[in-house]
Amino acid sequence: MRKPELAAAIAEKTDLTRDQANRVLNAMLEEITGALNRKDSVTLVGFGTFLQRHRGARTGKNPQTGQPVNIRASNTVAFKPGKSLRDAVN
Repeated sequence: MRKPELAAAIAEKTDLTRDQANRVLNAMLEEITGALNRKDSVTLVGFGTFLQRHRGARTGKNPQTGQPVNIRASNTVAFKPGKSLRDAVN
């Protein structure tokens, strides 16, 4: 499911127009992004938790040549599914 399909599903279930549902979805995604940027986690009870994780610098390997490559430290986003989501998938 892509973003437009998700917005259409939200519109259908909430009696909103597609435009209104799309604005709600965009606002939600902006808030999650902003919270992660501030190093806050976002917990949606039953669904899961989005959090920022730090990856330290490390040495990797170029798969074509086998030569070692230095990989810089970076931040990434992690998602821990909630119990309800895990149960629904399994």
